[in-house]
Amino acid sequence: MRNHRASEPSRAFVLVLLVLLLGGAGAPSDPGPRAAFPGADRFGAPEGAPPAAPAYRGGELLGYLLSTKQVTAGGGYGARPLDVLVGLGLDCRIAGAELLEQHEPILMIGVGADALAGFVRQYAGLDAARRVRIGAAPEGQSVQAISRATISSFALHDAILGAARAVARARGLPCALGAGGGAARLELDAFRPEGWEELRAAGSVARLRITAAEAAGALRRAGAPNPAAALLPPDANYATLYAALATPAQIGANLLGQAEHARLLADAAPGSNLVFVAGEGAYSFKGTSWVRTGAFDRVQIAQGERTIGLVAAQHRQVERIRAAGAPEPREAAVFVLPPESGFDPALPWRLELAVSERRPEGGPALALFALPYALPERHLRPAPPAEAAPEDHEGAAAPPWHRAWELRSGRLAVLALALLAVCAVVLLQNPLARRPRLWRAVRLSGLAFTLGWLGWYAGAQLSVVNLISFAAALSTGFSWEPFLLDPLGFVLWAFVAASLLFWARGVFCGWLCPFGALQELLNLVARRLRVPQVTVPFALHERLWPAKYIVFLVLLGLSLGPIEAAVAAAEVEPFKTAITLHFQRPWPFVAYALALLTGGLFIERMFCRYLCPLGAALALPARIRVFDWLKRHKQCGAPCQLCARSCPVQAIHPEGRINPNECINCLKCQTLYYDEQACPAVRLQIKLRGLAAVGAGGRP
Repeated sequence: MRNHRASEPSRAFVLVLLVLLLGGAGAPSDPGPRAAFPGADRFGAPEGAPPAAPAYRGGELLGYLLSTKQVTAGGGYGARPLDVLVGLGLDCRIAGAELLEQHEPILMIGVGADALAGFVRQYAGLDAARRVRIGAAPEGQSVQAISRATISSFALHDAILGAARAVARARGLPCALGAGGGAARLELDAFRPEGWEELRAAGSVARLRITAAEAAGALRRAGAPNPAAALLPPDANYATLYAALATPAQIGANLLGQAEHARLLADAAPGSNLVFVAGEGAYSFKGTSWVRTGAFDRVQIAQGERTIGLVAAQHRQVERIRAAGAPEPREAAVFVLPPESGFDPALPWRLELAVSERRPEGGPALALFALPYALPERHLRPAPPAEAAPEDHEGAAAPPWHRAWELRSGRLAVLALALLAVCAVVLLQNPLARRPRLWRAVRLSGLAFTLGWLGWYAGAQLSVVNLISFAAALSTGFSWEPFLLDPLGFVLWAFVAASLLFWARGVFCGWLCPFGALQELLNLVARRLRVPQVTVPFALHERLWPAKYIVFLVLLGLSLGPIEAAVAAAEVEPFKTAITLHFQRPWPFVAYALALLTGGLFIERMFCRYLCPLGAALALPARIRVFDWLKRHKQCGAPCQLCARSCPVQAIHPEGRINPNECINCLKCQTLYYDEQACPAVRLQIKLRGLAAVGAGGRP
């Protein structure tokens, strides 16, 4: 988010500024400002919009010291605030960066603040006027992401570069990232809240409405005698387009939200522009072919004699318009136009919508509708003297989550194959269960893969912390962006959400939970070593399993307050210690995890049965599953208890009913269901068939 009202500094920034003022007076100063701007020996008072403190060496101005929270208060995972102290030189090079504040729940998996601090220090010496990539780059500037904290890495990346560029523009530095030359420049950073109608009245958002009669008439003139638009009532809304230049914060931050606007500007190539387009009515300005071809064939931008085509790489989906009183359009998007497109934001332009139908004699009948747009004067400021624009030949950048998915493309492919394999297992469970040896091999190999690759290697252990962060994001302005930054976790959660409709919680808990796999494999080893197993009486068992629901409800209640308390309480899950961090944590966490695993040697999956809050959360929607896949005999439970005694989590009631809230879909009971040697019901059926065959053969 952007906040340029220096009269409302955050509490953290006030403390920093006091340190700066004391340091300027010669008092001992905090090492943060000195580290963020090593060459400076004193700092002035913060000034301007966005606020930044000038940094001096003697009487020479070296640059500015700024807080990212004041300039672009973007959040990390779950939209929690981050704050970095950044030193910006007059040449737009970052003199240094120091972490001031973080509330990242994902960091509580054991990746400490020192890892974050080390990450932000990589930006020292980088040119903020040029692209900085996360991950290895053969050319240009790059930084390395924090292992197991990719989301936080991208959030900090956007905050540092976005804040540095905003201050550079506001101070008119020689490397300022805006329209150069003698043309008028945009007022990029000034911001005050405005509603939809205010933006419309000021001309900041333009509108074009096309009725069905207008569309039909234009298509007839183009050679289509019976256009589909003629089937609608003449006054029907065939297409309504809204367009705006979203580059200035006064427009873009009101339409998209301050954090999203800041992120888009920070992520785009220097000199890029944001064009907002939204549509209502029967006709879609996007169509569907762009998904296949990568180019939008229904809409384009025209400026003077130049026509600018729009492509998928420039497209950013807009889920909701943030301005108060805004409509809920059928579709909305932002197109990021790179500087090489030749688009000049200060000059008038038009958005052109193409409507086409087939002519009877063949070929398209094309009608073109234009929505003119001229940026209001209030969003412009006088042009500075002509200056050389910084070079950047890398083109427009994709959103951070695109980069995260590219970095994890190999792991995503492996995960996709694994999820297909899990689907095959549960869909083909009957033929698999008829072959106990094959089932056992599939089961063991699946558990080993889940523990070894999914958990210990890829770190894709789902956690109740994810649900807590999701709930927190819903209450603070929801966005998919932070969750898309964790590709493996997002895909797993999407798969789990879909699987709940078909198989309740069992597919995740039984096949995709690394800690569950660790418990089951250790218990298998314990059984082979003849460690005595404890059978919990069912009356006690059914009184103990609600404990995990209580744990989940407590965590959910804590998440309504400061999220730090909920995340700290979520340490009841040993997943972070045993899976994500490979037991490399302080001894109390390791001792707790080992205690649970030791208990699991005697009571199979003890933690899953009685304490797991994530299992409880996934069990709540178990009743909405569409199918009941597991088969039972009439004799199950009365009198036979074979499956109930063999179930690893005691999910089978004494009367033979399987509790879907507790079942982990391991299919062990299904192997017994078909076992001709072990299952009394199957033996009885075989005997009855034999008697029937004898009786049929003995008839005259």
